[in-house]
Amino acid sequence: MPSTPLLEMRGISKAFPGVKALDKVDLTVYPGTVHALMGENGAGKSTLMKCLFGIYHADEGAILLEGEEVNFQNPKEAMEHGVAMVHQELNQALTRSVQDNLWLGRYPTRGGLMVNERKMSQDTKALFKDLGVHINPKQIMSSLPVSQRQMAEIAKAVSYNAKLIVFDEPTSSLTEHEVDHLFRIINDLKAQGCGIIYISHKMDEIFRIADEITVMRDGQWVDTKSVGQTNVGEIIKLMVGRELTHRFPDKTNTPGEVALEVQGMSGAYNLLEDVSFELRQGEILGVAGLDGSGRTEVLETLFGVMTRSGGTIRLHGKEIYNHTPQESVKNGFALLTEERRATGIFAIRDITDNTIIAHTSSYLKRGFYLDSKAMERDTDKSIEALRIKTPSRATAIRSLSGGNQQKVLLGRWLLTEPEVLLLDEPTRGIDVGAKYEIYQLIINLASEGKAVMVVSSEMPELLGICDRILVMSNGHVAGEVDASQTSQEEILTLAEKYI
Repeated sequence: MPSTPLLEMRGISKAFPGVKALDKVDLTVYPGTVHALMGENGAGKSTLMKCLFGIYHADEGAILLEGEEVNFQNPKEAMEHGVAMVHQELNQALTRSVQDNLWLGRYPTRGGLMVNERKMSQDTKALFKDLGVHINPKQIMSSLPVSQRQMAEIAKAVSYNAKLIVFDEPTSSLTEHEVDHLFRIINDLKAQGCGIIYISHKMDEIFRIADEITVMRDGQWVDTKSVGQTNVGEIIKLMVGRELTHRFPDKTNTPGEVALEVQGMSGAYNLLEDVSFELRQGEILGVAGLDGSGRTEVLETLFGVMTRSGGTIRLHGKEIYNHTPQESVKNGFALLTEERRATGIFAIRDITDNTIIAHTSSYLKRGFYLDSKAMERDTDKSIEALRIKTPSRATAIRSLSGGNQQKVLLGRWLLTEPEVLLLDEPTRGIDVGAKYEIYQLIINLASEGKAVMVVSSEMPELLGICDRILVMSNGHVAGEVDASQTSQEEILTLAEKYI
């Protein structure tokens, strides 16, 4: 390992009203290495990186880049000094093209006045070719799946020829193939002397790609370990402050009578074709498949977000239609969406508003005003029941960790008393401790007789909490397996059946 650090963060502290997010945190990164930054949601990882990147300004401490003290005032200044960051939550101009997003704020110009579209297109194609990224530079960003938008963001960071790149949960939306691709890019960057800070909750990735691991807990530095001198168990113990002997809770649910029957469901504007399955009361049915296989489309078509062109849906033997989300909620369905920030939370609103928003009609008094006391009472019950970590119900939801935001969304839907819960990537971007709590909530709901469907790109998750797994391939049901009897290899083989 090189003897001269690329980055030194010394004694970084940062406080927000009511909470000390960072307390004298140290971090040292060397050129040509991958330094993993780990900790539970709310440990301070992203806050520390935002202090580096100029989004936040530290209250105390010093940041040295190649031995020179820096204090970036904004992200633009950080990037100009060779520090780039791929954020966990994508923040892109969705109505603009991919190439517009890549070069926003630094467009190549003709004569210093007009944007040189031809050069921008050529530069984007050359960058994508160099990185092995297969995306049309002129495609509108909103038309891309989340995984390709993520790859475009990664390419943008690389395009700055940065000395140091921060990857914050970069694989949360990527398939296994795309993760392999990303790791090839990272290894190429390492070979060029670039320093990488890699934030992830996925242990297998960390031990595959990292050279060193720094663990944070409750805003403080806990320890820094060489990957070769530690193991998964030790890192988890450092993160949560205790032994976590089981990755998944014991299954206590027992599937009963058939609750939901879907026959020949096809999508009007998506790839779904002739999808049929059954879901029982008290059952957790997983939905697996490669990116673009139709996993999310199954849930969104069931919930009326996407238009159904054919097929029937029966709940307890009675045909229902679920033409719209509003109709679906009345029929006892609830959908936890894949992209928490884009289609889940109302970021500027508080926890109360985010909790009761799907159930507001029940709080109407005299038909025209809301019963604030009832809303606050139900929000407090939800906070207590789901163990949501928050200063108060009046806290803005955007200030909570990802795991706690997800719990608020679960609380929102539980207030509607659903019979069928549709959960799309319920633990995406959530740490190992919070994942366990979400798993326990899902199993408890199934134990109470709820019928639950879980879409996940994490195979161990599906195998660990589900009773059966439905495997999608290019819009078709490729097969159905018993979660306790199958293997990752069998599921992946089915996932490629119609490709």
